[in-house]
Amino acid sequence: MNRPYTGYTGRRNAGVPALPALFFPAALLYHELLLRAFDRSTPFFDLALLPTALFSIAAGLAAALLLDLLPWKPAGRAAGGVLLGLGTVLFCVERGCRATFNLYYGLGFMGEMAGNVAGDFGSTVVQVVLGMIPFILLSLVPLAAFIPLRRRVVPDEGSELPVRVILLAALAACQLTACLVCTLGPAKSYYTYEFTANTAVPHFGLLTTARLELKYAVTGVPTPPLDDFIDDPVNTPSAVPGESAGPSAAPSDSPGPSASKQPVPSGPNALDIDFAALAEAETDETIRNIHQYMAGVVPSEKNEYTGMFEGKNLILLTGEAFSTCAIDEELTPTLYKLTHEGFVFNNFYQPDWTLSTIGGEFSVTTGVIPNWMTGGSAPTVSAKRAMPITLPHLFPDSYSFPAWHDHTFDYYPRDKYLPNFGYDYKGIGSGLEMAQSVANHWWPESDLEMMEETADGYIDAYVKDGAPFHAYYMTVSGHGLYTWGGNDMSAKHRTEVEAKYPDLSEEAQAYIACNMELDLALEYLVDKLEAAGIADDTLIVMAGDHYPYLLVDEKTGADYYNELRGFEDQEGDTSRYKSTLLMWSGAIKEPIVVDTPCSSIDIVPTLCNLFGLEYDSRLYSGRDIFATNYQPDQYSNCMPLVVFANNMSRGNSWITAAGTYEANTKTFTPSEGVQLEDQEDYVKRVHRLVAAKVTYSKLIIQEDYYAHVPLPE
Repeated sequence: MNRPYTGYTGRRNAGVPALPALFFPAALLYHELLLRAFDRSTPFFDLALLPTALFSIAAGLAAALLLDLLPWKPAGRAAGGVLLGLGTVLFCVERGCRATFNLYYGLGFMGEMAGNVAGDFGSTVVQVVLGMIPFILLSLVPLAAFIPLRRRVVPDEGSELPVRVILLAALAACQLTACLVCTLGPAKSYYTYEFTANTAVPHFGLLTTARLELKYAVTGVPTPPLDDFIDDPVNTPSAVPGESAGPSAAPSDSPGPSASKQPVPSGPNALDIDFAALAEAETDETIRNIHQYMAGVVPSEKNEYTGMFEGKNLILLTGEAFSTCAIDEELTPTLYKLTHEGFVFNNFYQPDWTLSTIGGEFSVTTGVIPNWMTGGSAPTVSAKRAMPITLPHLFPDSYSFPAWHDHTFDYYPRDKYLPNFGYDYKGIGSGLEMAQSVANHWWPESDLEMMEETADGYIDAYVKDGAPFHAYYMTVSGHGLYTWGGNDMSAKHRTEVEAKYPDLSEEAQAYIACNMELDLALEYLVDKLEAAGIADDTLIVMAGDHYPYLLVDEKTGADYYNELRGFEDQEGDTSRYKSTLLMWSGAIKEPIVVDTPCSSIDIVPTLCNLFGLEYDSRLYSGRDIFATNYQPDQYSNCMPLVVFANNMSRGNSWITAAGTYEANTKTFTPSEGVQLEDQEDYVKRVHRLVAAKVTYSKLIIQEDYYAHVPLPE
């Protein structure tokens, strides 16, 4: 007798477990592949695809097993829907970060910044979301499929024990295989001691990145084999102090008001610190190892520019998205003047530290390579660390240290780390009045208005009382979006730019236009200094926080930055970050040309030398740009070195006086006129030095190293 068909039953599904077992692994793998497919800068088919797929399958099997074990299946279905919904949101947010900032951010950083982003950049967020509609719609596919299939994906009767055992074994096999690939393969460092969200997502997928971030938040990021990074002092040659070292500072016939008119100072820029003795007495292994590393670093030597501005004033600025593309003799005449009439830096770079503005600002104000670490970014963590190497802590107590930012004062935690650096910091909402910008709801706000509100105070105090100052500014007018409708500072200067550059794209025009506001701010500052008669007593210094990456449309591949630079094709790792360092004083009567390779981490140690401060050059990642105790054709751990931390899959690019290494192509190109005795050995040693600088700069902040160094009061 034939039994009538009664429809789907939970037990029947339990006996054929394909859908419950496969749905979540397939859904998670789909999300990972979708994120990867939309990332134009990450190769889709490479070795990273294997661990990403295996980890996704393992996570999906874990989700399926957990839901299967829940005794009340309606709760399991609800939980499954919530998991898919949260996963969809996470992937969409991460895609938005990548599309907007060209970075992948960790969960902690996104949580820390979510409120500020929503409150300060609501209109920008809307534009980003609108641009992501295809990705959002595609990312909703798993959730849309789950809703009608939920009773089959999480059936009323769970799987039988043998099925659960098989699924558990498959889960373990996938997870173990993926872990072995990650810990034994070429991406081992990104999985362990060099872990950051930005490097981990392309190598292991977003879910694994989130898991590792949560794990390391509890256990801490593993410490690398530090002994591998310590140079043998015997094998660290240096030039004779004061001897020419190749591409360096200006022509000797027009050095400006430098110390070359007096006997050239000699000796190392170092304090009386016995790092070897500190290492021997230290019980903490990591701190001991950092002491040993410092003991092997050769300090920079005093030189003809030592003390050139001793006792004078300093105004330091970090220019939002500033680059040489913002300099135009007609439209930004003050920027042109200040970059062509003072020190002229022909080989300066602002690397992408993968921390956006906050990383660039940290490098400019500390001389230390910024890193991601347990507890967040280097600036965030440094707010709770001893930072005696920053300029306010090194200048005499007679100086004042005002600092300003013309946007929300706590958008980043600069209200915490800048005071810890020694600055008296104010921003909008905390001491800085920007009535016009606030009343008109300008985005970005006006750098000119900030300068008008602040400069008179410290200039007048100096004229009246002789009170020297070191002022600091973080600008904002150069911030994207670079469109007439998305940038009020661009719109303000639209007519002038369109008239001169009618053939440029709107984005390229808008970038130049918004920087005209920065130019007006600097014009106001210089005019005030000259009117007060103290331009000769003041040094103005400015570097960008990062190149204007919002000129690159990651969704379409359009590169308006290359349009401004005159490049048709994507350049290598290094040329994209070439910029200039603005360093000007009325006391400099003739340009001083500097060809030495240098970057933002070199600014603070260079200023320490220029102002004749007592400091230890070994405690910085960067070096005094004017130091000459090195030979261009020889390796030394005190030679000029520009480190790039931007290549997520092929390591760090770098530049020395001897040449340029492009991680993108894994090629080294010697500088003109430089011949290396053993190029392969030189490249190998510089790779090691770069790894050491990146690693130790991270540990110095993470482990509060400066608190373990006996510095003079």
